[in-house]
Amino acid sequence: MTGHAPGIPATGPLPGTRSPRALAGVLAAMAVSLTGTRISAVALPWFVLVTTGSATRTGLVAFCEMAPYVLVKALTGPLVDRTGPRTVSWTTDLASASAALAVPVCHAADVLSFPLLLALVAVIGAVRGPGDLAKEVMVPEAAERAGTPLVRATGLSGVTERLASTLGPAAGGGLVALLGPLAGLVVNAACFALGSVIVALALPRGTGRPAQEAAPRTGSPEPGYWKRFGEGLAFLRREPLLLTVIVTIGITNLLDAAFATVLLPVWAKTSGNGPAALGLLGSTMGATAVAGSLIAAMAAHRLRRRLVFFAGFLLGGAPRFLILAWDLPLGAALAVFAVGGFGVGFVNPVLGAVLFERVPRHMLGRVRALGDSLAWAGIPLGGLLAGAAVAATGLFPVLLAGGIVYCLTTSLAGLRPEWREMDEGPPARGGSGEEDDVPAVPRQATEPETAPTAPPRPRTG
Repeated sequence: MTGHAPGIPATGPLPGTRSPRALAGVLAAMAVSLTGTRISAVALPWFVLVTTGSATRTGLVAFCEMAPYVLVKALTGPLVDRTGPRTVSWTTDLASASAALAVPVCHAADVLSFPLLLALVAVIGAVRGPGDLAKEVMVPEAAERAGTPLVRATGLSGVTERLASTLGPAAGGGLVALLGPLAGLVVNAACFALGSVIVALALPRGTGRPAQEAAPRTGSPEPGYWKRFGEGLAFLRREPLLLTVIVTIGITNLLDAAFATVLLPVWAKTSGNGPAALGLLGSTMGATAVAGSLIAAMAAHRLRRRLVFFAGFLLGGAPRFLILAWDLPLGAALAVFAVGGFGVGFVNPVLGAVLFERVPRHMLGRVRALGDSLAWAGIPLGGLLAGAAVAATGLFPVLLAGGIVYCLTTSLAGLRPEWREMDEGPPARGGSGEEDDVPAVPRQATEPETAPTAPPRPRTG
């Protein structure tokens, strides 16, 4: 079952503007920036862990990146709608590149104190949030310009994300093992700079038009920032399905953040597998997630979304925690991560299709920003809590508890009746202008950033 935002064509290009270049540009910009992020997701925690020897400090670094990421992303949705996502994307990517490069530069100059590292990481998170949001918001319009069905475009976006999750950890693990973690941070900065250039030069200037150009003209004055922000909040209050999705994804994202930023690096260090194992596990999961996302892109209109959603979580959630808790051989962990990656490959394409078909285009920035930020609110705490828990009880109890909570969250949530609406499509709207009052479904960060996705993400750097 597929659908589209009210009043927006689902498949055809914008009149007279058919341009595959737009969609290719958006996907290319996503690919390079996300690849850099995944490289940094290996390099930065490893850098902190080997230089401080502290799981708590490693978690604190993750918190200082993701807290600004979530907060700023939530607040900049109206600005993305007002200014246009193309402008926001290239400027914030340039700022991310500068902040990421400052870490190895300051370290080489022997001025990188731990408080300064926290400040630089906070800047990276604060500017990366709007940049990620802007690229996501450009997908629907770029799909129309290319004449690509929306569901297929969201599937291709998912494939791009998963490819980054395959190549990034492998490159990050190799760079860290051969040249040290700071080399990974330099490459991360270069990827952000390249993403900025792609968006600024490769995308047509009309891509990502400001919301006031796309919204219906009513003759009324343009709403201010807080008015736009309030409209986004109103969307998020409307449906029980939305609230259930936010809670479920919020809990799993917290667990994925804990896993990716603290538990997985600590396991690699204590088990003796080293940073290369981080890259190998992440790339294995990313490769099979690409296969899952490709199948979702080709067959999304035939899938029962609710079944696919929870089956993906069943395969890709708790088993990752449990296999590491029992300290089995690396080959067994690789097998579990491979199966899990295939499952989670279906999750974000399903959520992306539900989101884009339900939210009017001119409100997409603010609604998606709020939905994502609420669903990602636990990510800053994931690494912080995991670091403190590992320091207090050890790695095994934290991995075991994380797997149990993950399993209970994704199984018990599926019993609620709201999930049936995922297969029923958008609610019917009358002709009185109410068609805009529909909520957004937030994105799951999982990639054992695996985030998310989420590893999930947490995407560091």
